[in-house]
Amino acid sequence: MTVNEVSKLTGVSIRTLQYYDKIGLLHPARYTQAGYRLYDDAALETLQQILLFRELEFPLKDIRKIISSPDFDRDRALSQQIELLKLKKEHIENLLSLATEIRLTEVGKLKFDAFDTGKLDEYAAQAKASWGATPAYKEYEERAKSRTKEDDLKDYQGMIRLFAEFGAIRDTDPASSQAQVLVGKLQAYITEHFYTCTKEILSGLGKMYAGNSDFAKNIDSYGGNGTAEFASQAIAIYCG
Repeated sequence: MTVNEVSKLTGVSIRTLQYYDKIGLLHPARYTQAGYRLYDDAALETLQQILLFRELEFPLKDIRKIISSPDFDRDRALSQQIELLKLKKEHIENLLSLATEIRLTEVGKLKFDAFDTGKLDEYAAQAKASWGATPAYKEYEERAKSRTKEDDLKDYQGMIRLFAEFGAIRDTDPASSQAQVLVGKLQAYITEHFYTCTKEILSGLGKMYAGNSDFAKNIDSYGGNGTAEFASQAIAIYCG
């Protein structure tokens, strides 16, 4: 989809989408030779995550930290968003009750507890702090300072090629030497281009690749159905 089509679909202005790209919050899937932005389903899913965090009034820098984290987990993020939205709903309902009471009562008590957002603020702070605190993310963020959009796109395409290689052998044994060498290539690629990928981090990534996650859908779109599960099994064997 073009940036204009995405804007019409989502209600997010073209200028905002361009700004998100500029600050590294949401890159398009690719650029045309003329430099026009093109977005795929994966980019739109990321935009959906961004908009949910914006509804919760997260600053853009915090959203970028969360969704750029090497250990970003969509299900975990959604669980936090749901909890925060519940707290926000509770807060709004308390305010509605107070406003209704004030309107219906000629002489009433002066109440201010409904304005207290302490519980909501505390949970939001904990959610933000739980992301981007790892050494891997800090290393990733430091490297990102000197990276360009072209670098990001090139590295993204390199990951696609690696998963396409996994897809080419997905019907073989994940314990085979070919599969294990490929896992080693993946680990080395992440270390070279993003952050130091230890076996512990690689194992966590492998778990995220499995199941019905956005990671799995994206990987399968590059290598064919079953690629993500195959890569996950091969990683689990590699990491012992």
